[in-house]
Amino acid sequence: QVQLMESGGGSVQTGGSLRLSCARSGDAGSGYCIAWFRQAPGKEREGVASMNPRGGANYADSVKGRFTISKDNAKNTLYLQMNSLTPDDTGMYYCAAGRWFNCPESADKFNHWGQGTQVTVSS
Repeated sequence: QVQLMESGGGSVQTGGSLRLSCARSGDAGSGYCIAWFRQAPGKEREGVASMNPRGGANYADSVKGRFTISKDNAKNTLYLQMNSLTPDDTGMYYCAAGRWFNCPESADKFNHWGQGTQVTVSS
């Protein structure tokens, strides 16, 4: 079993930056795809960025060039550096994990989730 805990959310103004963290505990096995999803009020959960077990990263078009996903294996922690934030980035951000060789796009494919951390960007 994998446990995930997000932190680092907050309120910033347009153009600001935040770094989210996702601490992973439990099953320390390899072969996990780790991803960030977000959900704005009244909208479906959408993928933001993901990293496959080989370290390859993928990003949603809306965040390319602004967000960077990374991980620290020694700390079992995944990060999401978010720069040039806009109000459209507002939402609850979730960390998710699943055993996939290539990270799926659908949230339904992930079976481990954190509780989420709120990001609010004001204009």
